[in-house]
Parts: sequence; C-alpha cells; structure tokens
Amino acid sequence: MKQKTIVPKDYQSSLSVYDTQKAIGLTKHWFEEALTGSLKLKRVSAPLFVDATSGLNDNLNGVERPVQFDVPALDTPAEVVHSLAKWKRTALKQYDFHVGNGIYTDMNAIRRDEELDNLHSIYVDQWDWERVISRDQRNLDYLKQTVQQIVNAIIETSSRLHTKYPALSIELDSNISFITTQELENLYPDFNDKEREQAYVKEHPTTFIMQIGDKLLSGKPHDGRSPDYDDWQLNGDLLFWHEPLQTAVEISSMGIRVDETSLKEQLEKANATDRLKYPYHQQILANELPLTIGGGIGQSRLCLLLLEKVHIGEVQVSLWDEETIEACRGKINLL
Repeated sequence: MKQKTIVPKDYQSSLSVYDTQKAIGLTKHWFEEALTGSLKLKRVSAPLFVDATSGLNDNLNGVERPVQFDVPALDTPAEVVHSLAKWKRTALKQYDFHVGNGIYTDMNAIRRDEELDNLHSIYVDQWDWERVISRDQRNLDYLKQTVQQIVNAIIETSSRLHTKYPALSIELDSNISFITTQELENLYPDFNDKEREQAYVKEHPTTFIMQIGDKLLSGKPHDGRSPDYDDWQLNGDLLFWHEPLQTAVEISSMGIRVDETSLKEQLEKANATDRLKYPYHQQILANELPLTIGGGIGQSRLCLLLLEKVHIGEVQVSLWDEETIEACRGKINLL
C-alpha cells in the first residue's frame, strides 16, 4: 500500500518552529495586502455554517458529506460550509457591490471525508474572494488576466519573505503556462488526471489548468467540479511545482461563475436539476445575482509552499491519524 505521508530524505525545515509561527502571520498579512490591492477587494465577515436547505453550501465533488447539526432554536438543520463559493455571490448583491469591486474573507471549514496526506487535512483555511464583472468580461482572456494578478501577489509575498528570512530559497516562476484539460489529456492519453498534472507541472512549474468539470473526449472529466458555481468552460486550478515533495501543489481553484444558461446546462449534465428548487439557483435563473468571478486560495497551502514545508501540519493545527504522527515523529514538527 502506498505510504500517504512522505518524508523527504534529510528534510530539515528552513525555519525553526518559533520563526515558522511568525512567518505564517507575515505570509498571510503580506499576501492579503497584495491580493486585495490588485483585485480591489474589501474584507467581510464570513459564515461558518449555513442553512442546510438554502442550497448555498459547496457540493465539491458531490460525494463529500458536510458536517450537519440541529439547532433547537430553528426549524431547519445547519451545515458547516465546505467553501463559500455560492454565499459570496449572494453577499455581493446584498452589499450592493458593482462591477470592478469585490470581497474577500477568511474561510474556515471542516471536510470530514478528506483523505489525509502531506497536502490534505480535514481542516480547511482559505481566502475566499469574489468580484463583480460585466457580461463582456465572461471570457478566457479576463480569467487569465486575473490569474496573473494572483500569481503576481504570491511572488511579491515570496520576495518579502526572502528579505525577512534569507534561509528561504524557493524561486517561483511568474510565467504561467495555461492549458486546458483536453489539451492535457491529448498530451498524456495513458495517464489519469493526477498523473497528467504531475507530468505537466514538473515541466511548467507555474501552471493554470483550465476548463475543469465537463467530460473530455475520453468520456471522463479531468476532475470533479460542482455544476452550480463555476462555469466549466471558464474555470481552472492554479498549481505550482513543489521541489521538496516532487509534486504539484494546487494553491487555488477559481473561475468565472455560471450564468443562467451555463447553470441549466451543467445541472442537466450532472443529473442535478433538482437543485433548481433552491433560492440561490432560482436567483441565477432570474438574473437577480451579479455576474462574478471568484475562488479560494489555500492559506495553509500557500504557507507550505512559500515557507518550504513538506507537510500541511507544519503550518496548521488539525487532527492526524497514528500513521501520520508516527511517520513524522522526530522528522517533521506537526503543530
């Protein structure tokens, strides 16, 4: 059986545990400054849970179970969010934001069904952001421009960390390789989706893989993507090559959001038209929600990448199984 926790030979953290704690705070602070300045985002408060009957929770791949609990004071159950992909769009309407402006928030979530390894935890922390766009901006060129702004913010943050902590040696490539999932399948027809990502990102260390969710010519999608927030033709994942682990690390999943046409098409393809009963979906069909672009940027993932760590548990506090704890003992400092 494949070992789920990888400990690179002779691994030693570039920063002490004490310096790591301080560096995590600086990473988050500096990245927020860079991101919000370029994308014109305002910070807002975010929900930890939503009404289970609202349709606002992120369904992810459709198989993950949200943490659900009853609230005696209410007549409906609540769910801990998986992400804020849908909530943000309704918030932009409620807060009366207009084209060119947006919001970001600290999102904390529990993904109980996550398989634990170096990059995955049941605790999720990310910057969830969303920006109002015009209908003319619903195109790949605008998506690519936004991805470049995010990469620039990451590289600016990395540069500031280098100045503060000279022991850090990571150098990120600002040149993004944009590739669609179908182009990726054409390049590596005998590989599965993760093998394709590994092979390509190793050669192109900053990569944005576009058009995730729809079926490819092989008859299978590159990866699962909920049908009711991203437009599958206008979305993607941002990945960087992580040299110590010899793996591609996904830092962000993002995209231009569905309009009334793509929502109906994707729900039909996913056999999920029953979701049209929810208020969120009805608002999209009635053009009552703004057109937006948005996504999530992993906070712990970004810290892991920029601080040259090899396990997500070095930059966040979570729960780990005995196999993980034993593999890391004396080699990796889990928080």
